[in-house]
Amino acid sequence: MIIENLKKTITNNNGAITKVEELGKKKLAYDIKKCKEGYYAVIYFEAEPTVIAELERVYRIKDEIIKYMTVKIDEE
Repeated sequence: MIIENLKKTITNNNGAITKVEELGKKKLAYDIKKCKEGYYAVIYFEAEPTVIAELERVYRIKDEIIKYMTVKIDEE
């Protein structure tokens, strides 16, 4: 459900999703907010910087998201 909401946020702001990899539930290297496991997902997308700012705002608001990382991939 969270992944679907993130995908909608990207597409509603004129972004394009290239690929979604749901890696599933894995044990965390260390406890984060008393959680021992986390569900990992990677969303590849193309969007304007304003979309990234909106996504990171959503990441911070959602209690279900305990960690996130946004990385720019250079095409060569």
